[in-house]
Amino acid sequence: MNLQRVVTFLNRYEVDFLDSLGKDALFSTGIKISRAKLIAWLVDFMEQLRINGRGIKSKRDFENRILEVLGQNLKSEVSPHQPR
Repeated sequence: MNLQRVVTFLNRYEVDFLDSLGKDALFSTGIKISRAKLIAWLVDFMEQLRINGRGIKSKRDFENRILEVLGQNLKSEVSPHQPR
């Protein structure tokens, strides 16, 4: 695997959120997960969902694209309700 270093600027809330995820994992599993690993996993997940950048001009566009794709994936995984 060819890893590349990426520098990013996050605000305090975003850093605190990543730290909270890492602490939750540490306290519940005993395994430390770094901020960099969490960000890499998010990128991998977006790739698995086949999220692309077409038509995205804002954060809101990006959020809507993710929600749209997640909604489609959930619908395809959930079987129709069978009446009793």
